[in-house]
Amino acid sequence: MALNLMFIGMVYELIIIIVASIFLTLVLRKYLERRHKLTLYLFIIFLNFVVALIFSWLSKFLRLYSGLEYLVDPLAPEPMTVESWFLLRIVSFRFTMIFTIIALLYNYILKINLFETEESTYSKIYNYIIYGYAGGSILYMIIVYIKGNYILDVLTFVLILVYICMVNIPLMRSCFQAYKAVDDTSFKRGFLSLFLMSLSIILIFICQVIDRILMIMLNIIGYTFFYFLGWSFAIVAIFFAYFGYIKPKSKKE
Repeated sequence: MALNLMFIGMVYELIIIIVASIFLTLVLRKYLERRHKLTLYLFIIFLNFVVALIFSWLSKFLRLYSGLEYLVDPLAPEPMTVESWFLLRIVSFRFTMIFTIIALLYNYILKINLFETEESTYSKIYNYIIYGYAGGSILYMIIVYIKGNYILDVLTFVLILVYICMVNIPLMRSCFQAYKAVDDTSFKRGFLSLFLMSLSIILIFICQVIDRILMIMLNIIGYTFFYFLGWSFAIVAIFFAYFGYIKPKSKKE
């Protein structure tokens, strides 16, 4: 049953990767047409999310087809090689989380370039917090690892969820305020789309945290409904960014 769920998860993620890659290609094409800096930031954001999803897919592929027992059985001894170091962090979603942090960091840079024309003392301090939290979280993903310890895995997702809230909630607030302040229909649609994109990114990892908690509490081997629901929000996010912000903006320019 667990292997069936993992295979279903791998196929599902492959579909998400293919769809997201199509949108990513469209975003890149729009950037190459107009060379708009904010479109570039959106491309980098979703490129990192796609790479994160590829590592998530790779974690399932390795568990199913690598034939390495230590990647499947939490009680199997670790070989303590450079290869096992990388493979264990792949199957534990650490590389997925690292690229997610990079995507969120660029999401913050997008917000700075879109809304903040003057740098206040508060914004400087918040910049240090955002960059420091990203660096500290990446070090945690790389260094703090105990094979088979699911609590550390849940903490990994919680760290990401906190960072998402630190980055995306201020962006959502700024987008909503701008949406109410402007009268132009295309600008209103653009700000609303960025708001919904940010909300969708938050929902991705709320679902992932719920999935991990349910796996521990109910002793579920595999994935819950929330895992699949979470990654579906990745498509929703890029859909809103492309059709609500990037495509209309490129037409207007």
